[in-house]
Amino acid sequence: MKSQKPSFREEKLLREQGYRYVAGVDEVGRGALMGPVVAAAVMLPENFKAKWKSRVRDSKQLSPEEREYLYDFIKEAAITFGVGSVSNEDIDKLGIAKATRLAMIAAIEQLAPQPQYLLIDYVRLTESTLPQNGIVHGDSLCFSIACASIIAKVTRDRLVIEMDKEFPGYGFAEHKGYGTEEHLKCLREKGPCKLHRRSFSPVGELAGEML
Repeated sequence: MKSQKPSFREEKLLREQGYRYVAGVDEVGRGALMGPVVAAAVMLPENFKAKWKSRVRDSKQLSPEEREYLYDFIKEAAITFGVGSVSNEDIDKLGIAKATRLAMIAAIEQLAPQPQYLLIDYVRLTESTLPQNGIVHGDSLCFSIACASIIAKVTRDRLVIEMDKEFPGYGFAEHKGYGTEEHLKCLREKGPCKLHRRSFSPVGELAGEML
């Protein structure tokens, strides 16, 4: 999907229906071969003004520098925000879909006040009884979800950069754990480390070969 400017359309419609506290929710790291899946929930005030608003996009459409620039502004502007994560070990036990939803729940539980409605990127959050809408391409279309995607992405990238220091030689700081050619090459040469998701292909296969 090409880059586009997310809008407050969904938030505005919900506020017209009487929902005062609306949170955007998104995750990052679902498709990575290592490390946690991280989710963020962000609740923004109505009609706030800021010069940086026009620069917000889905985190995948921004450079690392742009994400870092927006990260602090979003946190300062938010009524409240939360971040949740689920480790690679728990991803292997639960499956990535369940782990992703639990990371979202953890992020939502940190919000104060608690939201009255959730706008989520694609996912239907069956673990929550809150009214919600899982929006296809929500991180590109909905401003609150786009902001959540930026918070989640910067948080996870920072975690993975620290993990790279503890487990050097895999290039985690560069590819953030995704299945790039360089990452796969390192996996074949070194075998998986304890941060890798054994339930993901080709990590499990390579781990078996190294036994």
